[in-house]
Amino acid sequence: MDIKEYFSLVFSDYTLRTITLGTAVLGAICGMLGSFAVLRKQSLLGDAISHAALPGIALAFIITGTKDTNILLLGALVSGLIGTFWIRGIVTKTHLKSDTALGLVLSLFFGFGMLLLTFIQKQPNANQAGLDKYLFGQAATLVEKDVTLMATVTGICLVVLLLFWKEFKILLFDADYTKTLGFNTRFIDILITFFIVLAIVLGLQTVGVVLMSAMLLAPAAAARQWTNKLSMMIFLAAIFGAFSGVFGTAISASQNNLSTGPVIVLVASVFVLFSFIFSPRRGVLFKQVRFWQNRRDLKLQKTLQFMFDIAKNHEDISHPHAIKILNNFQGFTKGSLKKMEEKNWVAVNGQQWSLTKDGYHAAENLYKQ
Repeated sequence: MDIKEYFSLVFSDYTLRTITLGTAVLGAICGMLGSFAVLRKQSLLGDAISHAALPGIALAFIITGTKDTNILLLGALVSGLIGTFWIRGIVTKTHLKSDTALGLVLSLFFGFGMLLLTFIQKQPNANQAGLDKYLFGQAATLVEKDVTLMATVTGICLVVLLLFWKEFKILLFDADYTKTLGFNTRFIDILITFFIVLAIVLGLQTVGVVLMSAMLLAPAAAARQWTNKLSMMIFLAAIFGAFSGVFGTAISASQNNLSTGPVIVLVASVFVLFSFIFSPRRGVLFKQVRFWQNRRDLKLQKTLQFMFDIAKNHEDISHPHAIKILNNFQGFTKGSLKKMEEKNWVAVNGQQWSLTKDGYHAAENLYKQ
């Protein structure tokens, strides 16, 4: 199946439609909530939470003995929240920094989760088969109720986002200022964190523990390159995340032996790379172009100032001077002379130049600056 055939079948085939909708909704909610993680400089929090969710999945299976997705994700949610509050407790109660706390919780919970998975795999029954899909994800296991759950959570997130929009914006800008205004910063902070954990848990089935942090952060990182406005960043991150899910699923379905989760993450990484290079304000390409322009303008101004120093020694500012006296001036080029002629700063006649009135006034303004 090629990509064109995939998109022609996506509206008629139940499996393809379900997977595509699921990955699109997941990408959108991860992009929205990942924006808050990026702006709060908690990028590694997603990685820690996704790994911290693994023992919750294993314990939920050990306690219930079933592989019901809702029960396993509920266990992942509880485990992820515990891991999050452990991180906060370590940072607030000790002298350790947040990166140390994140590393400790990530490694501890992930190690415990792997230990539980090993224990489960050695049990004398076949019911435990497939639990390891939560490590790297398996989008093909998505069913309609999973997509409905994702869509419901996305809708709740949008409602909460609209209700607490002002509080979220102020908290992101300055937490101390938010306190002085009388807002309950602890509640707002817990609310944001809870929904971030919820988004990560929802994505475990599709992308997996290992790659979930990339799904959370990549769309937001790409969107941050294009705007300074929070609402626009969240919108763009949701769009980038949704398109990553759709195109990643399409590429995976059109090729043999390509896992959907890793392909989605790679597509999201392409959005990030494109944004890093081509975004008008922060892109590497446009930064280099602006650097070249500034360098050229600086050379132009230096040459104009040098000409002004020569011309002001004469009573007549339009007195002609030989071009060869500029040749030893560092930064002078024939291109800069031509550019100044185009700007009507100098008049060139053969091998001589003379400063115009416009050039004289431009040079005076440069000295005033």
